[in-house]
Amino acid sequence: MNKILLSTFTFLFLSFNIQAQETTDQFSLNFLIPSAEYEVSTSANSTIDLMLGAGFGYHDASYLDKPEYGVYPQFQVQYRHYYNLKKRAQKDKKISENSGNYIAASATISSGEPIIGDMQLNKDYSGFLGPVWGFQRVYNSNFKLNLNLGVGMGFNDREDPYFATHIGLQLGFKIGKEK
Repeated sequence: MNKILLSTFTFLFLSFNIQAQETTDQFSLNFLIPSAEYEVSTSANSTIDLMLGAGFGYHDASYLDKPEYGVYPQFQVQYRHYYNLKKRAQKDKKISENSGNYIAASATISSGEPIIGDMQLNKDYSGFLGPVWGFQRVYNSNFKLNLNLGVGMGFNDREDPYFATHIGLQLGFKIGKEK
């Protein structure tokens, strides 16, 4: 009888852990730089993240009288693979709502005209394409923190492709309840 109970408990525990380690669909609104973001689960450990909103640019150089900045309309898509969900679950850390570390292929396109700011790019558009590493946490209050960093290829309508860095920081709230 004890073996049956132990086997049943083990089976249920493992089933729960496997279920809990899967990514989920979620919608969030970010407020640091305003944007709307929708993350769609594509497999147990992968998602496609779509973000429409604004991006921030800053430039300072010796030939400028003062630093320039701009806030630009932006669209970003990332294919994310969350690689540490199992390890986080084993340490009793939150993994629901895609709280984990990831690697991703990232593509971003931005307008050349700022909504706010004085940084004129003299380009119709600019973009980024490359790998990024990041982490995302959604806390019990639905507060969401997402940071991603990468290097890749920058491009625009006026120049040849160039080496570019990517820094993404989103602070906001996940909309809806945890499933």
